[in-house]
Amino acid sequence: MTDTFVALDLEMTGLDPKKDRILEIGAVIVRDFQIKEQFQTFVNPHRAISPQAEALTGIRKDMVENAPEDVDGLKALMEFTGELPLVGHNILFDYRFLKQCAVNHNITYEKAAADTLKIARKCFPDMASRRLGDLCRYYHISDVQQHRACQDAWMTARLFLCLQQDFGDRYPEVFQPKPLQYSVKKQGPLTPAQKRDLIDLISCHKIVPNIEIDSLTKSEASRMIDRIRWAYGKTGRTEGKHV
Repeated sequence: MTDTFVALDLEMTGLDPKKDRILEIGAVIVRDFQIKEQFQTFVNPHRAISPQAEALTGIRKDMVENAPEDVDGLKALMEFTGELPLVGHNILFDYRFLKQCAVNHNITYEKAAADTLKIARKCFPDMASRRLGDLCRYYHISDVQQHRACQDAWMTARLFLCLQQDFGDRYPEVFQPKPLQYSVKKQGPLTPAQKRDLIDLISCHKIVPNIEIDSLTKSEASRMIDRIRWAYGKTGRTEGKHV
């Protein structure tokens, strides 16, 4: 039986680790089948939070604008988790963002994990919905506020323990943490030439950027330059537009 682990959850600005940013990291440590410690930090995304993301997570700009950088959040999480395995609901989705951050900052980050979504698919093949909230309601796990990282991590930990109690003897293999496999390429910062081009385009077209220019990666800057040129051309002015 897996009795010691870290349940993890992240909140992000979107779904793509190459384009979107971490907003919040939450985790709880389970020892001897009991939740013992918790970890939470906001992360400064250096970009606007979409109305959809704000509605889903409840995280506003003022909550993250002075928060730590993503690399500092990752380092704090690594210190909190140590060598313990992870548990998460669709854990690879969250791990991708952490792995991208780690690679960007030359940090080695390799973890083993168990996935409550995969476990639920095995244990409940006919269940209509295996969303975290629906599974927690099935097990009468307290309906705390969802889509905040610490709360979802807490719910995931409780769910894993319930599933393991009911199905651990029948399907022991799905509860054993396995190494997570996800390969990413390092995203370097934008070049001085890209920064000059962006500043010129933004100034020329009177564009209001929704992201801090200095936080852009090289690929993000390239896409932004292409998007502005495609939309507005190299000359002319367009007042008050957002990119």
